[in-house]
Amino acid sequence: MCCSRRRMTTRMGYRDWRWQALWWHIFFLLWSIIHGQTRYSIPEELKQGFVVGNLAKDLGLGLSEIFDRKLHVASEADKQYFTVDSGKGELVVNDRIDREVLCGQSASCVLPLQVVIEDPLQLFRVEVEILDINDNSPKFPSNDVTLDIAESTVVGVRFPLESAIDPDVGSNSLKSYTLSKDECFNIRIKEVAGGRKVPELVLAKILDREKKAVHKLLLTALDGGNPLRSGTSQISINVLDINDNVPAFEKPLYKVSINENAVEGALIVQTKATDMDDGLNGEIEYTFGAHTSESVLSVFSIDSVSGTISLQGKLDFELTPNYEIDISAKDKGSPRMEGHCTVHVDVLDVNDNAPEIIVTSHPKPVPENAPDGTVVALISARDLDSGDNGKVTLQLQKKSRFSLRPSFSQNYALVTSGILDRESVSEFNIEITATDSGSPPLSSQTIIPVIITDVNDNPPVFSQSSYNVYLKENGVPGSILYSVSASDLDFGDNAKISYSILDSKVQDVSVSSYVYINSDNGSIYSMHSFDYEKLKVFQIQVQAKDQGSPSLSSNATVHVFILDQNDNAPAVIYPSSAAMGSLSHQRMPRPAKAGHLVTKVTAVDADSGHNAWISYKLTEATDASLFTVNLYTGEVRTKRAVSEQDDSSQRLLIEIRDDGEPAQSSTVTVSILLEDGLHEPILDLRQKVAEPSKKNGRIAFYLILSLASVSVLSLLTFLILAVKCIRNSRSSGSCCCMRRSDCDNYKNPNRNLQIQLNSDGPIKYVEVLGGDMLSQSHSFRSCMSPMSEYSDFTLIKPSSTTDFKEVISVLDASLPDSTWTFESQQVSKCDEFQY
Repeated sequence: MCCSRRRMTTRMGYRDWRWQALWWHIFFLLWSIIHGQTRYSIPEELKQGFVVGNLAKDLGLGLSEIFDRKLHVASEADKQYFTVDSGKGELVVNDRIDREVLCGQSASCVLPLQVVIEDPLQLFRVEVEILDINDNSPKFPSNDVTLDIAESTVVGVRFPLESAIDPDVGSNSLKSYTLSKDECFNIRIKEVAGGRKVPELVLAKILDREKKAVHKLLLTALDGGNPLRSGTSQISINVLDINDNVPAFEKPLYKVSINENAVEGALIVQTKATDMDDGLNGEIEYTFGAHTSESVLSVFSIDSVSGTISLQGKLDFELTPNYEIDISAKDKGSPRMEGHCTVHVDVLDVNDNAPEIIVTSHPKPVPENAPDGTVVALISARDLDSGDNGKVTLQLQKKSRFSLRPSFSQNYALVTSGILDRESVSEFNIEITATDSGSPPLSSQTIIPVIITDVNDNPPVFSQSSYNVYLKENGVPGSILYSVSASDLDFGDNAKISYSILDSKVQDVSVSSYVYINSDNGSIYSMHSFDYEKLKVFQIQVQAKDQGSPSLSSNATVHVFILDQNDNAPAVIYPSSAAMGSLSHQRMPRPAKAGHLVTKVTAVDADSGHNAWISYKLTEATDASLFTVNLYTGEVRTKRAVSEQDDSSQRLLIEIRDDGEPAQSSTVTVSILLEDGLHEPILDLRQKVAEPSKKNGRIAFYLILSLASVSVLSLLTFLILAVKCIRNSRSSGSCCCMRRSDCDNYKNPNRNLQIQLNSDGPIKYVEVLGGDMLSQSHSFRSCMSPMSEYSDFTLIKPSSTTDFKEVISVLDASLPDSTWTFESQQVSKCDEFQY
């Protein structure tokens, strides 16, 4: 017997497996597209990895798009029951699916999925219908049931039995009941609201306690599956005596409705039953049915005397929209008789659930140049209420740069709808309000942060458009000249700035040969020492470029002015022999009187300004009382008349010192020979030079050659300046000249003009010599065009009362200005100076 039952069980298991396989093949290819949505149907309890369908193919996507566009599945359920095979694009089962857990005994079980692809964001709705398989057997709440039935019970009386529970639905659900054979009882199936089948035990023959006091019955519940499943319950019937009237309710079914927000203690319904018996046999006690579920007992209460049903718990339409309550009325006879009725309670929905906002796809950073309509995130809304209480509308804040674009079935796309500027607002916290249509309406808010990414739309900006740098000459190579700085409103690499020097020429040499710049901080360094006498000013074009794509840049000009330092000692240019480092020999007649011009020492200084002011001083002499040296002109004259007692050979040591700090100096030694009978005058720069003797012919030749060279160079310089001034005057209309004014008191035609040139061409110094000018006024008119170069004039006046001399040093500087500096005073464009 045992072996036979085991074989039967094995065959039943084999049949189950075959039917499951059949379901698997039937529903594997069952899918359809309804209203633009993809739908699949699969049986429950499939193994993990089971292929539901080719999602990529059904959505019209290529295999490459699955990975590139990050196709993924978002489920509204608590678990992720499905996933996508990124290699094949197939929708596969990811977790165990139990239809009874997901949908209970609902006739339809559809699991909605949201398939999201990115770049651009798209949302597809996929529905997976979960089909039931016969994986649950009917089961009674109690395996053993005891009934007390009086022997006087008339034929045809029905006794409700507890219903078996089968979680399966459809054809797999509970279909019928069978009762083991007994001549006094048979079974009748009663179908109540909702299609639930309740077995009732029907008395088919009058009971006789004396013949059989206890009846043992086996109640079997059968489902409609193939193979079918069953469950059993043992019923024990005790036959009682006497009380032969059953309490009867006024109605077999009471229907009531109540709002889900009803307060505790609210009256639901009052049931009423009557019993024709007298005494204790007619006294009725009301209770819930013996098989009432715990969910009903926790929510409702019944008054055992009046039969009034009240609310003692909280109702929730979203969890349980209705209740079926079995009420029992028992008398107090012996045996006790009972009658039954059903109370159907409909729970009415009230707007007690606020709408919920679900972010289907989290927002990605948005570039600040994103066009209107760029999808930022996908969102949906839902409300657990029903009817108007469940209708949800979404709304953004006013003046938002974003908007909501509806798609389908409470799904929306959050898109851009305005100009974005990261430099103004780098992150938006978008507040979305969901409001239902209930009365009063309920609402909820959620904030979606959206980060705005930077686009390289701002070039670097220097703190100044141009910089002036004043640098002393003879500086140490590698020392810092200046630091420029620029800022960029962008972010990240777009704001990282590198500095460079644009290629340009300084004296036909690339500027990169003079300076270099630190690309990170904009510090400019010298590559060698600068010499003011060779280079006075130059420009550097600095470029600041960011690291964006494409990169942006801006330029600034750095003007570097070289400041003169006293680094040159005065150089003797006359006497020529002293200039070449040898002793200068001069002759003078012994009968010379006081004030006699013996010779003149002339020196120049390569520096500028005060550094080039030269003074002469007699430091040593054979007879200091005989000679004097003019402090400013270098003229050597006798202080007194020469006497017979004076030595015929006199030696003078003259120091030539500039006005720099510290001062530079040089010396010249002059040997003077006193001769008797010498009547020819010594060379005087204010008079014509006498015919040289054969002995001094060579010296005179060199002197004439030097003067001729200087004259030619001066002429060329004036011609160049004249051409340059003429060109400038054509564009500006201003004059460019240097001439003597036609003053009424200027009448000296015998003034001499001596010009000393720099080695690089421009005029270094001009010496104007004249006779006795103390009673005369001298004036020069200087006039430069606005385009002329910057010049520095220095006036030196002699302190001698016997002679007048002016020295004007013209310092060349390539500054784009039209002002002159004259003894630390700014003189604009065209001014007249009188002395």
